[in-house]
Amino acid sequence: MSERITIPGLEGDGGIPVYLARPESTPRAAVIVIPEIFGINPGIRKKCDDWAAKGYLAAAPDIFWRFAPGVELDPDIEEQMNQALGLMGKFDADLCVMDIEALIKYLRAKEGTEKVGLAGFCLGGRMAYLAAARTDIDASVGYYAVMVDQMLGESHAIANPLMLHIAGADGFVPPEAQKAMHEGLDGNQHVTLHDYPGLNHGFAAEMGNRRDETGAQLADSRTQAFFEEHLG
Repeated sequence: MSERITIPGLEGDGGIPVYLARPESTPRAAVIVIPEIFGINPGIRKKCDDWAAKGYLAAAPDIFWRFAPGVELDPDIEEQMNQALGLMGKFDADLCVMDIEALIKYLRAKEGTEKVGLAGFCLGGRMAYLAAARTDIDASVGYYAVMVDQMLGESHAIANPLMLHIAGADGFVPPEAQKAMHEGLDGNQHVTLHDYPGLNHGFAAEMGNRRDETGAQLADSRTQAFFEEHLG
């Protein structure tokens, strides 16, 4: 069962719209799904629904709610891709961390899910990294996370498990950035990096031209095992 809810912001600064997918029985844990730059589109809703089918309470917050609430875009349409890139330029990662923290608190206090994980994609992958460094999220996974190489100074604060899926042919995360991620994170006991040679950004998208079926299934199976280990 899915529904749209609004939760209070961390400092009472408005309400955060959230897509919530519930399992049929008591949730084993919660998984926050952080969208790409395309909003809570059908692909992100499917990811939530799939986690619910596995027994998790899944919640996708609208990360653009402050300036483009409810936007849903298709990356396979050039005009909408350009619109999404424009929205990324207005995005404030620090405020998004606060929204994630608000959602973590809501899921634990109001939904009774003691363990909360996070899976983020693209910009959401970047937020998975920041959530691991700045919140008490129990486990985080980032798919083709952008700009992590510029945030390695926060890696010392990562206290709970973090997994990053790195697309080897990612046009948004060039080889030098991938190299810096490995150099900065390979020695961190809390971090696991997986490389996918030859795969491009967005390879695990649920829908559209970017999806690579083999790569997506491999990454998703690793994520599922990771959450089963750390969330239950």
